[in-house]
Amino acid sequence: MSRSERKKQNKKKPKKNNSNKMGLGKKILLSIIGLILLVGVSGLGLFAYYAAKAPEITEKDLTGTYSSDLVDMNGEVFYSLGGEEREYASADEYPEVLLDALMAIEDRRFEKHIGIDPIGIARAAVGYITNAGQIVGGGSTITQQLIKNSVFSSKQEDQTLERKAQEAWLAIQLERQLSKEQIITLYLNRIHMGGNVYGVATAAEQYYGKPVSELELHEAALFAGMPKAPNYYNPYSNPEEAEKRRNIVLNEMVEFGSITQAEADAAKEIPVTEGLQEPKEEDENTLVFDGYLTAVIDEIEEKTNYDPYTAGLTIYTNYDPQAQQVLYDTVNTDEYVSFPNDEIQTAASLIDSSTGKITALIGGRKLEGQLSRNRATGLDRSVGSTIKPLTVYGPAIELLQYSTYQQVVDEPYTNGDWSPSNYDNAYRGQMSMRDALVDSRNIPAAKFFNDEEHLGNRHGEITEFLEGLGIDTSNISPGSDGLVRSSAFNGTMTPVELAGAYAAFANQGTYTEPHTVTKVVNLDGEETNLEPSSNKAMEDYTAYMVTDMLKDVISYYSSDLTIPGYIQAAKTGTTNYTSEQIAEANIPSDGVPDNWLVGYSPYYTMSVWVGYDDQFKEGHNLNYSDGSRKLARLIYQSSMSRLVSDLETRDWQRPNSVVEASIENGSNPPLLAPSGSSNSVTELFVRGTEPSKAAEPEYVLSAPTGLSAQYLAEEDEVQVSWNAFNLPDDVDEEVRYIVSVNGEENVQTDTNFTISNPPREELTITVAVQVKSETGPAAEVSILVQEPDEEEEEPETEEPDEEEENNEAEQPETPEEPEEPEDNGEDRPPEEDNNGSEDSEDNDNNTDENDENEEDNQ
Repeated sequence: MSRSERKKQNKKKPKKNNSNKMGLGKKILLSIIGLILLVGVSGLGLFAYYAAKAPEITEKDLTGTYSSDLVDMNGEVFYSLGGEEREYASADEYPEVLLDALMAIEDRRFEKHIGIDPIGIARAAVGYITNAGQIVGGGSTITQQLIKNSVFSSKQEDQTLERKAQEAWLAIQLERQLSKEQIITLYLNRIHMGGNVYGVATAAEQYYGKPVSELELHEAALFAGMPKAPNYYNPYSNPEEAEKRRNIVLNEMVEFGSITQAEADAAKEIPVTEGLQEPKEEDENTLVFDGYLTAVIDEIEEKTNYDPYTAGLTIYTNYDPQAQQVLYDTVNTDEYVSFPNDEIQTAASLIDSSTGKITALIGGRKLEGQLSRNRATGLDRSVGSTIKPLTVYGPAIELLQYSTYQQVVDEPYTNGDWSPSNYDNAYRGQMSMRDALVDSRNIPAAKFFNDEEHLGNRHGEITEFLEGLGIDTSNISPGSDGLVRSSAFNGTMTPVELAGAYAAFANQGTYTEPHTVTKVVNLDGEETNLEPSSNKAMEDYTAYMVTDMLKDVISYYSSDLTIPGYIQAAKTGTTNYTSEQIAEANIPSDGVPDNWLVGYSPYYTMSVWVGYDDQFKEGHNLNYSDGSRKLARLIYQSSMSRLVSDLETRDWQRPNSVVEASIENGSNPPLLAPSGSSNSVTELFVRGTEPSKAAEPEYVLSAPTGLSAQYLAEEDEVQVSWNAFNLPDDVDEEVRYIVSVNGEENVQTDTNFTISNPPREELTITVAVQVKSETGPAAEVSILVQEPDEEEEEPETEEPDEEEENNEAEQPETPEEPEEPEDNGEDRPPEEDNNGSEDSEDNDNNTDENDENEEDNQ
């Protein structure tokens, strides 16, 4: 039968029920049979009982909608959703191609049934029986859908036999009161078409800028398929899925007989985005919270099955307007972070670490319209090395009770046909788990994850660990239904999922599902609590030890992450292109597709992603030359520094299950560092696993030998000296000497010193060796400093007159005994002691900034 012939036979024009070819009585009989199957043993009597309790339908029910109010964390309404974007069209404005498409995909027997479809009801009944009394869908006609959308809640728990019976009864009644044309027109005017758009006539204007009567086949097929999941099949935000759904409708139309295969194939060739209008420009204020708004809508639809656009709900959210403004300004202005262009995208999720409440969220930057793509909840990109604490280091502590010192060798590594490499293509040899995580070494992570001596046989338990953190492991590795070898440093998650998982580290191991909504209240005042329960995802020692290691990342990237007075932990992540992709898109050697940062504190957990939507297009890569490889860190630091500026400093308290020990670095198994060791590191152990045996000391500090003090009267000074203390050749530490003279200390590196003009008293001098912070025993010497022996007084003589002097000059000289110098009886005051100043040493603290030291993931 040709399409035209079929249309003549089944003409889609308005018709009353009594024009149906099948007798009314036969239709009712078949319907009753279907209903009996649906209600099972309860029979027709139970159906009648339920039907009698059905609500009455008014014209307002079929045409009216109610907007929902969104309330922020302060109790203020910040947005009203729905009730605005709706245009009504008359029956003759809806084209036949749209009616054909709708009936082909939703209700092929629409023109023949009396409101319910016996065949569909039978199918639903079978599903009810085989699914343990659960209504699983199917059997709803267009008329029943109109009833459901107009009168009943669509919450899953309301999908009961009573509700289905009432829905069927009201559909039969409605078919008696209205024509098919009126029913399908009401449906087309009421149905949700994505975002804030209701009715196909509204959608035609919003999406394609044309009257509904001018819709073409490919456009009509798109609209007919959207009501199943209008936001998911939105051609603006999800064009790929929208096109798949449109093509399904086209196939159904071929099977329905309304179009030919050739017509369907031609329509499929047209991209779903062709002809789409530019999104409607929105008020800047609504774009500030656009990502948060879409997350709220998705959460309501997922958890309640209410339609938030029409149900008239009061939705209580965790939205923090000030925090949202901070994040929005950071990524949409040049005041805080400089982006190389407007095409580069970002997503961010800010979560309360202790409650899982999403307080702010960025779905993208430089948005052009409301309800744009939300990358925070829908991004499908690898998270790079930010996955390592989740798949490797957390499980290693949780399942194996590894310490932060656990040793591993960074060396060339092969596992089957897989040979991963590090970001720098170098190897660091033996290293601790802490250093491997902080420097984001891939090979140590791969060894811990895959080798049987570590976690190689524990992947099932790792999967349970991840699921306890809200991570869907079936999606974590594209192309696989679970963990693979590269899950050690690679995997797919959304920014919200990633932040939620890390928040468990911040919250002593307790996980709470990230959520935007706390409760909803409907028009009847019925309240639905949506706050999720919390669960223990890991031991407190696991959370604390992972956090302690990740604190070191803040120091590693000090200039990009440090916030004065704010104690935090963080992990970076970067993904790589393949060699083929690099060649095809002319990607520079330092170009990468994705950059991540997850940081957290007892207050907040925040995840940030930066990249391009089309990361394989030439020029769409992150690199050092334009600064884009640092953007995730800079967005985090800039936003967080403003968010926490007024908060008190808080740190995590070490639980009793964790002990700290000083370990001799390089020892394996670990040994306690001996006192004064110059090669010690402080690490954390699960209580009961810490080492008890100490390493042999490298050296022992002893008192200096050869200490002597000598007073030189002619110079009036005391000279002090001793033998140098020598360290072993392999110990590169400075030797200092603590010198004390009668209790006054001085620190020096020389092995001698001089006391000029010493006081005339006994001097007690001690000298001790100091290396690093350890001081050895002291050597001591004493010396008495006093005046020289007193000399006898010279007798006074009279001064001779001039004559006597001349006579004496004429006499020959006779040798005489030298006379003792005259003692005038006065002591000279001792000179001021100048030996009081201390030399000081300047210690320069050099901080290495590893801005360009990104970790790459194979």
